Amino acid sequence: MIRRWASSDANFARDLKALLHVDAAQDDSIERTVAEILARVRSEGDAAVLEYTQRFDAVNVKCVADLEIPQSELQAALAGLPTQQRSALEAAAQRITAYHQHQLAKSWSYTEPDGTRLGQKITALDRVGLYVPGGKAAYPSSVLMNALPAKVAGVTELIMVVPTPRNERNALVLAAAALAGVDRVFAIGGAQAVAALAYGTDTIPQVDKIVGPGNAYVAAAKRRVFGTVGIDMIAGPSEVLVIADASANPDWVAMDLFAQAEHDEMAQSILLSPDAGLIERVFASIAKLLPEQPRKQVIAASLKNRGALIQVRNMAEACQIANQIAPEHLELAVTEAVPLLEQIRHAGAIFIGHFSSESLGDYCAGPNHVLPTSGSARFSSPLGVYDFQKRSSIIEISASGAQNLGSIASILARGEGLIAHARAAELRCEK
Repeated sequence: MIRRWASSDANFARDLKALLHVDAAQDDSIERTVAEILARVRSEGDAAVLEYTQRFDAVNVKCVADLEIPQSELQAALAGLPTQQRSALEAAAQRITAYHQHQLAKSWSYTEPDGTRLGQKITALDRVGLYVPGGKAAYPSSVLMNALPAKVAGVTELIMVVPTPRNERNALVLAAAALAGVDRVFAIGGAQAVAALAYGTDTIPQVDKIVGPGNAYVAAAKRRVFGTVGIDMIAGPSEVLVIADASANPDWVAMDLFAQAEHDEMAQSILLSPDAGLIERVFASIAKLLPEQPRKQVIAASLKNRGALIQVRNMAEACQIANQIAPEHLELAVTEAVPLLEQIRHAGAIFIGHFSSESLGDYCAGPNHVLPTSGSARFSSPLGVYDFQKRSSIIEISASGAQNLGSIASILARGEGLIAHARAAELRCEK
């Protein structure tokens, strides 16, 4: 069962640090396997991709071109969805698109009195690769959350890869790809798919950035190809932190803790509350509701291993601890959330009020569900349109401006011993 602590406990700081710790050490065998796959795909291209797909996914085709899923199949998957399912997918896509349109950055510039113009040019990436888990896993929401911001940004071409073990193709995932406007889809997965996107093959074009979740092999491959291409992030286990007062519904809080815990045994669910009575009620709700959960064994393991119900001294301390944790998801299940919101500095997504379940953010609220984990919300942000745009500085120096700037640059360059730099600036000053 989930542990119960108090922030006043003598060893609380030490115990919390241990609870938050995630072993980031990479399995040597995974790293060796991924390194070999990347090297072979880089040198052998389609032949290596084909071999690994046959070996790992039991998909037997004659060439990589046969692994491309045609647009007609994507559209057929969308057309074949039950009405209720299609309506939900379309509603989610509309809300996600509308939210991300607010993030779209535009080029800007300003002109100084001497005629010098400075600014920034915003351009979308040319081609992005989207990794989508396949097989038993089916995450159409991840397709929407990764593909739609890219489309809003103006990415020219979006290439999706999804493993299809034994040729098992998930109709909902393909339908989401059609709805999101994915340009090409290949039935490949694993480190070989990441390598194909990063280096390009005769059939699969090289991309500029790779986004999307995957298993340990995919994460290791993304880490290794960073620099050749951009990546979104290396995600850790999913997390939720709930700050609640006495007004919170204990069943609702328990179920929100379950919603994260059911991801896997390493997911983390933590409650902070100054109200001892609420903590006891949530503890009772967990015991009451857990037996009816289909994934109760996973939830129970997650809550036992990495969960906690923590009584804090007051809400100010709850916010301090929240900033220390920097959670992926933060719920403020309180009557008056605004004073707390002002104290929160680090969180991937903040859900305000009793009705703002984190699960709504996962699917259809609109903001992106690809969020920083493992404390990285201290320095990083949710996936967004800005991840699919890049910025170029605009520098147009007037003749008059060159006189002033040339003198400044000359002094600084000579101070660094870079005489050619100084002379390049000085020549513009000479009349």
